[in-house]
This record gives sequence, C-alpha cells and structure tokens, in this order.
Amino acid sequence: MKKNILQFLTLCLAVLAIAFTACNKNDKSTSGGTAKLELRLTDAPGNYDAVYVDIQSVKINATTDSSNGWTDVPLIKPGVYNLLDFRNGIDTLLASVDIPAGKISQIRLVLGSNNSVVVDGVSYPLNTPSAQQSGLKLNLHADLTAGIVYRLWIDFDANKSVVATGSGKFNLKPVIRTYSEATGGTLQGTVLPPDAKATVMAINGTDTLYAVPSLLGFYRFAGVTAGSWNLYFVADTLTGYQNFNVGNVSVQTGVVTTVPTVTLIK
Repeated sequence: MKKNILQFLTLCLAVLAIAFTACNKNDKSTSGGTAKLELRLTDAPGNYDAVYVDIQSVKINATTDSSNGWTDVPLIKPGVYNLLDFRNGIDTLLASVDIPAGKISQIRLVLGSNNSVVVDGVSYPLNTPSAQQSGLKLNLHADLTAGIVYRLWIDFDANKSVVATGSGKFNLKPVIRTYSEATGGTLQGTVLPPDAKATVMAINGTDTLYAVPSLLGFYRFAGVTAGSWNLYFVADTLTGYQNFNVGNVSVQTGVVTTVPTVTLIK
C-alpha cells in the first residue's frame, strides 16, 4: 500500500511539473507578447475610370518616439493598386505581420512615382509631391492586445485625393482615414500530458478549427468568431489516452479566453 501511494504521489508531482512549465509558456505567450496585424487597403468611391497608386512600403510607429520609433511592415506585393477596385466595402490585404502588443500611434505610407488617373478612357500621370514619396504620416491611436488578430484599414478617398490643376494635369494629394478593428477573439489553453500527442478541434456550427499543440501542450486559435464553441481534444490512437471535450466555451471579440488545462487519461 505504501509503495502504491508513493508511486501515485510521484506521478502527481510529475504532472504538476509539466503543467507548471506549460503555464509559464502560456503566460509568456500572452503577457507582453505579440498581436497579429492585417493591413488592408480600401477606397471611397471616385468619379474616375481608375486611380492607380504606387504603394512601396508601410511603416508603423508603436512608440512615443515620432522620429526613430518606426518599424517596417513587409508588404505582400509592393506596387501599383487601382483604388477603384476596392469600393463599397471591398478591400485587399497589403500585409500580415506580428507586432509587439501595445499602442500604435502613427502609420507612414511610402508612395512611389508610378501614379496615374484615367479619365474618360485617357490616362494622365499623377504628380506626387516628394514629401508624400518619403512617407505620408497618418495618425492612428489603437491599442493591440497580445494574442488578438486586428485589421487596420487605409481608406483612400479617391475623389478628394485627385486634384485637377488644369490643362490635363492632376496632382495626388491623398485624403485618407485609418481605422482598426479586432477580428474575433482568441481561444487558448494547455492539454496534457504531451505523451498523448493530442490535436485540438474547435467547432461552432459548420465552422471547424484545428490546432496542433506545442511540445508542452500549449494551443491557440486566433481570429475566432464570437460565440459559443465546443473544444475536442483528440489523442493519438496509438497512445491509449482517451479523448475529451469541453463544451460551450464563450468567445468575445477582442478578448483572449484561456481554457482551463485539460489532462487526458488512459
């Protein structure tokens, strides 16, 4: 009997040690961690056939240093975009990047020189002042929470941004507003023991998400639609561990929901 109790206590201590390590990893991944930022381009309607804008780079400032606190955001496809392709709620993804959680204060949009406007089927170059090519600063005050996915829109007003100067000449003086929005919430937690080699499914109606936990059992679903989700912890059939599920997990937009640690048994 004493031997069995000793073995049981030893097993409990081992599980607690693993859970403690996983919780530490969990804490590091949320406190002072990163947020996912999607940068999107959209447009208010304009009375032109096309408005082509040459977007070369974007920089973000998440510090109080307006001179040196800039971080480059790698664009998926730098180059020319027709603003009128993104009217009436349509947008396009410019970049998707992980950045330190915190406050974004400014965005700098760097334009190239290959800008033009099409009027009645005729293309005209858009004169772009050098100050705009070196970086057009846009003010934005957004707080980003670690583990949450955010969308940030650069919303051009094509009609106001193109200025006719006469004699078939046009200037580009961008009129832009920026705004951000949290995209769903985040579900995260830990499934033990690692030997179970579990995968995690989150299901809400016809929506199914999958996650493969880390070596210590940590998993995360980001950009999850707000609502009630069911989690299924499916062990590798060769390990002998039993599956488990947790129902009615509430997800809120802009909130990180941490599910209590799940320990599978044989």
